[in-house]
Order: sequence, then C-alpha cells, then structure tokens
Amino acid sequence: MAALTACHAGATGPATLVSLRGACPTAQIWNGSACVATGDAPAKIEAGKKAIAALKMADAKSALDAAEKSGPLDHDSNVTLWEQRGIAAAYVEDEASAKSAFDMMLALDPGHFLSYNLSPKATLVFEKVRDETRTRPIAALDINWAHGGKVGDPVPLDIEVLADPKQFLRKATLFVRTRGDVSWRAADLSLDAPGTDHRLLLPAVTATKSISLELYLRAYDDKGNEVLTWADPTRPREIPLRYDPPPAWYRKWWVITLAASAVAIATGVTVYELTVSPPDKIGGTVGTAR
Repeated sequence: MAALTACHAGATGPATLVSLRGACPTAQIWNGSACVATGDAPAKIEAGKKAIAALKMADAKSALDAAEKSGPLDHDSNVTLWEQRGIAAAYVEDEASAKSAFDMMLALDPGHFLSYNLSPKATLVFEKVRDETRTRPIAALDINWAHGGKVGDPVPLDIEVLADPKQFLRKATLFVRTRGDVSWRAADLSLDAPGTDHRLLLPAVTATKSISLELYLRAYDDKGNEVLTWADPTRPREIPLRYDPPPAWYRKWWVITLAASAVAIATGVTVYELTVSPPDKIGGTVGTAR
C-alpha cells in the first residue's frame, strides 16, 4: 500500500484540536468507546487455507465467509482473506469471483504476489487481474506538518486522501507519542474525499528540552477493516519540536516594565530638580535701612 508524506504544510484554514485516548494493547481493538478483544478471524482464515490445500472448497468458502463476519480485520489478515477467496473461486473455475477477489487484494496490497506453487487455475487469473490493474491509481494519503514546531505549542497536521479507487478509506486512527515513551496515544478521525485536507491540532507537549513526536496511522473501511498503513510503530515518522528556554528573570516583561518605570521616575525627578524646584539660595545684597 503506497502512502506518501511531506515534511511541510502549505494548507491554510481552521484546525480541530483532537482528543487523544490511550491506544489499545496488542490483540485488542477500539470499538468506538472502549478497547475490546479481537475476534477469531485469523484462525478462520487459516482454516480456510487448510481446506483449500485439501481441495475441500465448500469448507474453505464456509471458513472464509465466517472470517469476514468475525472482523474487523487487521491489514495482513484482510489481504490474506481476499487472496484465499480468489484462490478458492479460481479452483472451482468461478473466474468472475476470483478476479473480483484478486482485484480487492491488489487494491489493499499492490505489490502482492501469489505463490507459483499454486495451480495455474489461480495464478493465471491473478496475472490477468494484475495486468488489468497495473495502471490503476494506488490508494494513498499524505500527512503534512510545518517545520519549526516548538515545545508548548499545539502541533498542526494536514491529512489528505490522495487517491481512493475502491472508496474504502473512511476513517483513520493516528497514533502519537513522545520519542522515548513506551505507550502510544491515539486520535480517531474521519477521512474526507480525495483532494480535501483534514486539518487537526495535536495537543501541546510539555517538556524542558527539545523533543520529537513519533507518529503512524491506520486507515479503515466502513466495517472497521484495516485497508491502509502509513508508517509503523517500529518505524514511525518523527516531528522535531524545538525547546526555547524561558527568558532570564531580568528579561521578563514585568522586570523590564518596572525598570523602565524606575528610569522614567528618576528622569522626571532630575528634570524637576533642574528646571522647576525653587533654588536653595536667593541672589541679592544686604543694605542698611534708612
């Protein structure tokens, strides 16, 4: 799955300050209100693969249908589901269904290949679909951010869907953490139509030194199945944030204001003494009265 990124943002317009929740641990997913255990879809997909290898096509179809209903699926499981659907359909010579399944598989993972240990019934149909979809746009999104971010300021991001040929990019979860932290936090958002920026602000980070924010994203279809991955928790993208230490006490505004006021008062007193105040001596002479 192709996903593009740039390290600067030129978009303008209002942004939404997002709320970060705790990311779900491994083997759990977010259902919109809480982290819940994932289903047994991967086990059902594996059962389908074994049934195909044993040429038990009815059992394979039953297992794969059950796997789809047991979702939502992570990206790898989603790709494997459609791969096995295509193989199963090709083996019973249902070319239309096989092509439809392989088409979805390649939309999810354009670089995917079938094992050439499979029957030509499957590999020949797959090659047809790959040739037919070779020039199709690849589903992709772009995340932009501005250079020069600072610790203590919200972090603006622009998320844009660049292409969505299958129209399955419906929502996403952005995962964020400060570099060095163990746990991730997550922001859930909807995805707009291709060509429209989704502007958001990550909450400000408190720190006493320059830091980096790490981030990655997962995009989902309307059933919650993972359809696109952008970066990865093991290889996240980074946004550096500069730390500007607070000014020394004698440079703070109130100190400068007081100092300026003191200078002004001193200057006024001096001017008064020189120009307005009565002299301490009066000129003249003393004579004898007559």
